[in-house]
Amino acid sequence: MREKPRAVNRNQSVLRIQLLIGLLCVALIVYFVLLGRIATAFVMSGEPAAIGLGLALMILPLIGVWVMVSTLRAGLAHQRLARIIHDEGMELDVSRLPRTPSGRIRRDAADELFQSVRGEVERDPGNWRLWYRLARAYDYAGDRARARATMTRAVEMQAREEQR
Repeated sequence: MREKPRAVNRNQSVLRIQLLIGLLCVALIVYFVLLGRIATAFVMSGEPAAIGLGLALMILPLIGVWVMVSTLRAGLAHQRLARIIHDEGMELDVSRLPRTPSGRIRRDAADELFQSVRGEVERDPGNWRLWYRLARAYDYAGDRARARATMTRAVEMQAREEQR
């Protein structure tokens, strides 16, 4: 009986996060449209400086849309891998690791976890699941840049495996 409420709470939490992401995307799109209108007004003014500013402003919404779409695609890919890892029971168990008063995993424990997972990857470097676990270990150890790069590698490896 305890499993159902936890699953319902998790589903509600996921739904809230998805709703928040959707609202943020809508807000960004509205912002990009408004910025585009301002840029168009600058260009239509006919003044050389305003035209230059308007053209520069037109680039910003394009960059913003590209960043938003690429971030959403990466997030969806990461979530897909997380679901697979969860379903296969391969998630890192961090429930027993010591934590700081703020709730973060203590650095020495996170480093130890990282070393353990890195050893798994060294033994089987072709396994995307282990690369996913390594990315999570990097994240727990506080190395976000390496966590992102490693997660990207896991996503690419999983996509290649799926294509076969």
